[in-house]
Amino acid sequence: MKRHKLLWILAGLFLFVSTQALAHPEPQDIKSKEKELQKLRREIDDYEKRIKKSERRENATLETIGYYDQQILLIRKLLRRLKEESNRLQKDIEGIRRNIGTSEDQLHSLKNHYAEYLTSAYKYGRLHDLELLLTSSSVNQFAIRAEYLRRFSAQRSKDLRTIAEHKSNLEEESATLRTKLNQQKQLITEKATEEKTIKRKAREKQKLLASIRRDKDNYKKQLQRRKNDAAELEAIVADLIEKERIRKAHEEAVAKRERRAPPEVSSAGLAFLSRRGRLPWPVSGGSIVSRFGNQIHPVLKTVTQNTGIDISVPTGTEVRAVATGDVATISWLPSYGNLLILNHNNGFRSVYTHLSEITVTQGQNISEGQAIGISGESLAGPLLHFELWKEREKQDPELWLTKR
Repeated sequence: MKRHKLLWILAGLFLFVSTQALAHPEPQDIKSKEKELQKLRREIDDYEKRIKKSERRENATLETIGYYDQQILLIRKLLRRLKEESNRLQKDIEGIRRNIGTSEDQLHSLKNHYAEYLTSAYKYGRLHDLELLLTSSSVNQFAIRAEYLRRFSAQRSKDLRTIAEHKSNLEEESATLRTKLNQQKQLITEKATEEKTIKRKAREKQKLLASIRRDKDNYKKQLQRRKNDAAELEAIVADLIEKERIRKAHEEAVAKRERRAPPEVSSAGLAFLSRRGRLPWPVSGGSIVSRFGNQIHPVLKTVTQNTGIDISVPTGTEVRAVATGDVATISWLPSYGNLLILNHNNGFRSVYTHLSEITVTQGQNISEGQAIGISGESLAGPLLHFELWKEREKQDPELWLTKR
């Protein structure tokens, strides 16, 4: 019975040791993540240099705000990566601790069973083995018992090697645990530093915005930049349309060659069309401070054209997708700040700008209502600028969103 128990313990040890290689991330994966973190840090430092250089020049405040927007976005992205790495490390640490606890229990059991064997061998020794052979009732039983004793002795030698190997594995696991704990400690320190940096940068940006808002000339410059950026946004959408056309043409050509039916019209696009007036809002709460179409500028008192709607919400408000789709573009434009475009198929696209943080990645599939970012601030104040497009045609978002 004891021997069976020992064999089960040894089987468990084999399984434990063999699975350790799978318990830790691949070195290549770790290197890739470290390279990404290093790249983010370099980009953050680059914007710090641009900010300092811009601040030394006169009338460069709008440009500096743009640098702040991009730098803060990168710092937030770095923070997300650090948090993800910290969570991964925590899981690794918990797993290693469980493995060490299990291994110590198994090693303790192995040692106890081996001690029992040594005690038995000391008491009975070779005489017991000889007696076992001599009391055989037949030649066949004698041979079976002799083979059993030979294998039993070999197993004990193997047990000793297993104990030594497992003790070595335990020491390696303990060393790995110490390394992981040190890495986690460093990450916690770096996270705290970056969180302080975010707060400091936000204060610096607010101070600069307050200075800009006191000068009417900055509004005129911003208005001109907005016209230029509106044209740039149209170019971005046109490029997305062209890429979509090429993709569909390729799919149809492949279907024709393979004598298959061409791809059907996307049900997601049709669903979008059928929900006119019933789409959820991209933010909860808030109020529209600038509507679609021609509007009187609140400061300059001139007529300006708004290609979407501006929703006044506190900085840091969660921004959500108004419909299912995928991330078509993540970009930045001077007067729009950080922007995100979602593709809802069949020509429908939604645009979200003035984001202080973007929490999705290029090409990612997005569900309706899924968080995609955090609202930020424009020269006009804290808000989210939101647009809807059907191919190249700008839509009035209020006609598509649910009534409030």
